[in-house]
Amino acid sequence: MTDGGPKGFDLGRLLAERGGERYELHARHLNHQLPRMLHTIGFDKVYERAEGAYFWDAEGRDYLDMLAGFGVMGLGRHHPVVRRALHDVLDAQLADLTRFDCQPLPGLLAEKLLGHSPHLDRVFFGNSGTEAVETALKFARYATGKPRVLYCDHAFHGLTTGSLSVNGERGFRDGFAPLLPDTPIALGDLDGLRRELKRGDVAALVVEPIQGKGVHAAPPGFLYEAQKLLHRHKALLIADEVQTGLGRTGDFYAYQHEEGVEPDLVCVAKALSGGYVPVGATLGKEWIFRKVYSSMDRVLVHSASFGSNAQAMAAGLAVLTVMEDEEIVAGARRTGDLLRERLAALVDRYELLHEVRGRGLMIGIEFGRPSSLKLRSRWTMLQAARKGLFAQMVVVPLLQKHRILTQVSGDHLEVIKLIPPLIIGEPEVDRFVTAFTEVMDDAHSGGGLMWDFGRTLVKQAVANR
Repeated sequence: MTDGGPKGFDLGRLLAERGGERYELHARHLNHQLPRMLHTIGFDKVYERAEGAYFWDAEGRDYLDMLAGFGVMGLGRHHPVVRRALHDVLDAQLADLTRFDCQPLPGLLAEKLLGHSPHLDRVFFGNSGTEAVETALKFARYATGKPRVLYCDHAFHGLTTGSLSVNGERGFRDGFAPLLPDTPIALGDLDGLRRELKRGDVAALVVEPIQGKGVHAAPPGFLYEAQKLLHRHKALLIADEVQTGLGRTGDFYAYQHEEGVEPDLVCVAKALSGGYVPVGATLGKEWIFRKVYSSMDRVLVHSASFGSNAQAMAAGLAVLTVMEDEEIVAGARRTGDLLRERLAALVDRYELLHEVRGRGLMIGIEFGRPSSLKLRSRWTMLQAARKGLFAQMVVVPLLQKHRILTQVSGDHLEVIKLIPPLIIGEPEVDRFVTAFTEVMDDAHSGGGLMWDFGRTLVKQAVANR
């Protein structure tokens, strides 16, 4: 006993005593711009608990999550099967991460994951999406003996140095040079791909079947034709399914929407974690793994200290089991179609609403220049200050007034991306569409709190220049 209190670590007591300092602690010790940004747009909420597709605050009010931790929470928060698996694996007190044995859980998860990936043969487990991409880049370079990887404009593949080298967004790359000598092409540009391949030094093309930034799908036929071109030049196709994989788009993988596409390497992460334990996986063809791990001398040529840990493997096994038992992929396709159709029906009703696109439960809502003079002048004011402010103006009342969490799909974009937990159904679709309609009605009325907030965002954007 010390000062009248018990010794030792007590998580509940610590959170009770210090939880109220959350924003101050971040401002003082972590990324100080995060709490500043949250305060500015009114997102500085205090969520007390979460379950499924909902959060609750201290007053017991529910918030619908249409963001899913940028896609991590595929099964929602605290799915009982995943929770039980983690309790079980901790209670089992396994001899984990000895580094010099072969535990069963990694093999079992690889077997189950490959069961959904019939043309792939082996798996490397890391700890994140960017690590899965880093692995694919290394494997492609080594297997082909070529140095250069192609990527697509506006792509996002991660923020570590290798992944950043194939990141198509300048804002993430600025100030971090020199990066690897990789080359962008436009999404869907077969002529550009053909031109780069003729140089003879291309190891691979890495591509998101649907780009997270802006929610743009690869044009029909592009992945198949790209695959043929790549193989003709002895280069590989890498599918980055970190956000689109595991049912997000209504198929297990997004590349499966296009017949005949069989990537040489596939990257997954996010939803495989169950929202608990970070995990990434790079799946590949037999010959690639055999070339990388060509001898016992090279057995550790690529590894990860926490890769294949028991907690992550148990979570992944539980996630895939739930997906099969609860038919999550089919549900995501069905609910996604319903949500997208109901939103698309609003395009002709609202002049500020330009397009609704996507697949499954990965949906982009794009706003554009209105036709009426009054709205056009306000739109022009926002665009002059900073592109993307109108989308942020929609996101804020969705949270503040309707208690629905969404976010824009990237910096300087007038696009909101919906990537909710894959377990949502018709009640959540009704709630979102009703709220979104009300926000659009307010925006088109030309007045009210929404445009007042817009003026605040304009002042902030100008001040930050």
